[in-house]
Amino acid sequence: MPRLHTPPTPDTDALLTRAMFPDPARIQANLRRYRTDPDWQLHTWEVGGLPVSAVGLTVSGRAGTVQHLGTHPDRAQQGHARALLHSLMTALNLGTLSADTDEDAADFYRRSGFRIQELPSSWGRRYRCTLGR
Repeated sequence: MPRLHTPPTPDTDALLTRAMFPDPARIQANLRRYRTDPDWQLHTWEVGGLPVSAVGLTVSGRAGTVQHLGTHPDRAQQGHARALLHSLMTALNLGTLSADTDEDAADFYRRSGFRIQELPSSWGRRYRCTLGR
């Protein structure tokens, strides 16, 4: 079940950190944004009252951009992240939801119904994944 505008907790931090570049300073800076920047929203998918998947996103008008998406390793590949993203489309009345990501995550987004477009990048293969109505 989705929980909108979740306050950050150690559990949500752990979920989001799974999707962050493994640099401690960058991780702390990103987590701080979820606590201090009103434009950075945090939403979770809960099972039995516990967050199993978390997404951090920004919204501009009817367009949402995924900043980070993480699922507890014991709950991976059970559809929680996909359900969370699709629920947010409706709950937040989004026309589009997009994420810029790497090749591994692009497969998840493709299986979740997103259109995938390769982006020019000097950091290896990058993709823009877009879900729209």
